[in-house]
Amino acid sequence: MSDDIHRLLDALTAAWNDADAAAFAGLFTEDADYVTFFGLHMEGRRAIEDSHRALFEGPLKGSRLGGPAAAPPLRKIRFLSPDAALVVTTGGSALPDGAADPRRDSIMTFTAVREGDGWRFSSFQNTRIGTP
Repeated sequence: MSDDIHRLLDALTAAWNDADAAAFAGLFTEDADYVTFFGLHMEGRRAIEDSHRALFEGPLKGSRLGGPAAAPPLRKIRFLSPDAALVVTTGGSALPDGAADPRRDSIMTFTAVREGDGWRFSSFQNTRIGTP
C-alpha cells in the first residue's frame, strides 16, 4: 500500500512540474482541505484547481518541485487504517531561473484516503522549514 502513496506523491510533483492544475487537483478528494504555507485555506477540488491554475499561469509559472535545497529529505507514511494514511514529507521548489532557494524548503502533512478508484489526498498543510 505504501507504494501507492509514493506514486501519489510522485504524481503530485509531476502535475506541478507540468503546470497541470487539473491533474494536480485530481489527486485530491472532491471535498479536500488544502492549507498553504501562508495560511490560506482552500476547500474542495475545484478551489484547488482554480488557485493552482492562477499560480501556474502567474507568479509560479515555470516553477518546479523537487527535494529540499537545505533541509534533510523526509518521506514518512503512517497508516491510520487500511484506507487512510498520514503522510509527512519535505520538499523544495525552484523558480523559473532554476535556482533552488532554501528559504522555500517546506514540510508538508497530507492525509491520504483510499477511494473506490484509488488513493487521493483529503487534506494538505504546508509549512516553511524554519530554524530554532
